[in-house]
Amino acid sequence: MKTFKLVSLDVLEKQGEELTNRPINLIDGLIINREDDKNRWLIESFVDKQYESFFHRAKEFDQELVLQVKITKETNQPASLMVKIVGINEIGSGINVLFMGTLINRKQEKVEEMLQYLIEEGYQGEELLTMFKKKNKQGES
Repeated sequence: MKTFKLVSLDVLEKQGEELTNRPINLIDGLIINREDDKNRWLIESFVDKQYESFFHRAKEFDQELVLQVKITKETNQPASLMVKIVGINEIGSGINVLFMGTLINRKQEKVEEMLQYLIEEGYQGEELLTMFKKKNKQGES
């Protein structure tokens, strides 16, 4: 297992057709790559009690949440995870919220978006493959 410092935590929420970002004021936290056969990550966050009812509701309804987290440094790119709450504990003036989930593969999302765009532009067959390879190389450089 590998453990990293959690430096930011946001919950993505769907409101109508829009995805909104709900920043969570993080007091402290860790994220642990369990390196198990299901590629699960454990996120331990220590937050203010103001979030207690929000997280209790999500746990009560066994709701899946999409989190955006930054590890180690604030300047790092956020990672997206699909999680469920596995525990909530009151600790002093705050609450400890434990999440378990898996990383959302953003690279895969980008590939799918690029393919969708090329198909909508009318590319197909060999031409689609050629254009996809060309665009993919441009994205890497």
